[in-house]
Amino acid sequence: MHKILFLVFFISVSAIAQKEMTSTEATALRTKVKTRAEAVTTVLSDFTQYKHLDFLSDDIVSQGQLAFKAPSLVKWEYTKPFAYSVLFKNETLYINDDGNKSNMDVGSNKIFKQLNQLITASIRGDMFDEDEFNIKYFKINDSSLVYFLPKDERLSNFIKAFHLSFNANGDVTEVKMIEPSDDYTQIKFTERVVNKTLSDAVFTQ
Repeated sequence: MHKILFLVFFISVSAIAQKEMTSTEATALRTKVKTRAEAVTTVLSDFTQYKHLDFLSDDIVSQGQLAFKAPSLVKWEYTKPFAYSVLFKNETLYINDDGNKSNMDVGSNKIFKQLNQLITASIRGDMFDEDEFNIKYFKINDSSLVYFLPKDERLSNFIKAFHLSFNANGDVTEVKMIEPSDDYTQIKFTERVVNKTLSDAVFTQ
């Protein structure tokens, strides 16, 4: 009996914690986030990444630092549990696997190019394109959660949904990319610094 009551209480609390936004609230959030995104020229942030695979009992956890410079320079530098970096620059993907370097032209591949654009937009928080996504808005206490479901069938073969979490200021605090298999990659940002001068040397391999 106690277990049943606890379960009912847990479900009730969960339902209260996440509530769908009204159209007015959704419009206010879009305006806040877009205004914030337009003012962002650089982002430097620590991150923790959780890779969830259904066949593994525990998530694969990695840590590192993200560097972004407008309009589209993005570098993910992993430091734990191993040294690895991925740089998106001039429509090329550069990979440095502990000194072993390689690159890939993403400009000629529409899907990779679109994924890179979505990653850049998600870092800035400005993904509110209703031509590209079905969008759902939720509020959780003082933060916001937005679901982006790709309309492009080719893209949806790779990404089932993006979930972006925003704090009260309109900054992205978490990105979750869900695959069609329901495996997912969840990235939580901490120590975020915006509009700090970043030299081009940061975006080298």
